[in-house]
Amino acid sequence: MLPLALLAVSSHAIAQRSEAKIQAEIEAKLAAELKANPPAAAPTAAEAPPRPVTPAVTPPSTPAAPAPPARVYQTVPVILTTSMGPITIAVEVERAPLTAANFLRYVDQKRLDGTVFYRAFTFAPNFPDVGMIQGGTQNDPKRILKPVAHEPTTQTGLTHDNGAVSLAQGGPGTGTADFFIIIGDMKALDAKPGDPGFAVFGHVTQGMDLVRAIAVAPRSATKGIGAMKGQMLEPTITIATARRAPAPTP
Repeated sequence: MLPLALLAVSSHAIAQRSEAKIQAEIEAKLAAELKANPPAAAPTAAEAPPRPVTPAVTPPSTPAAPAPPARVYQTVPVILTTSMGPITIAVEVERAPLTAANFLRYVDQKRLDGTVFYRAFTFAPNFPDVGMIQGGTQNDPKRILKPVAHEPTTQTGLTHDNGAVSLAQGGPGTGTADFFIIIGDMKALDAKPGDPGFAVFGHVTQGMDLVRAIAVAPRSATKGIGAMKGQMLEPTITIATARRAPAPTP
């Protein structure tokens, strides 16, 4: 707005002056007034009031893709009915096809019926939860079939962990129908460079409590040869039957 002093100029005076002079006079007076009363300087960045900050909008997070389900390998369930109760084994027909097919031949031909668990031990007192039980035909010539080719764990991807069922053998390609069940972790029995190890062909799915009970069952102090001395069960635990489990009812 112009100063009041400028607005008070009479119309008669304005008429006697040229428009140019009036404009020049107005500008001169404006300049003088601005000089006398300069406008407040614009605030510096430090003095300026803070601008309202719009909160950052976080886009909704994209849910992580669900992990693919673990692959389920084909197995065949077999029930060992023992004198102490049943033990169910998932026989690895997909990952250990040769050793699994060998075991199932003994099952289907009833060659394991009437055999026994004859050996058991744990590494007590230091590792009482680690050990094994062993059973089968004990190389009975009336029961055994041709030995099966060795399938090392490096080939099958299986391992001697808790509940693993593995084929007993005197060397690669000599295993028939004697087998052992692991308690705890005995991965030292897996294959490694320079050591073919033993062939895992299944896992116990039911009855590990029974396996652990057999592992601490009474043993003979004198029976057994070499490392097996003191590990022979007395009495032995009978395997009355070995059968494929019935298919589940749809």
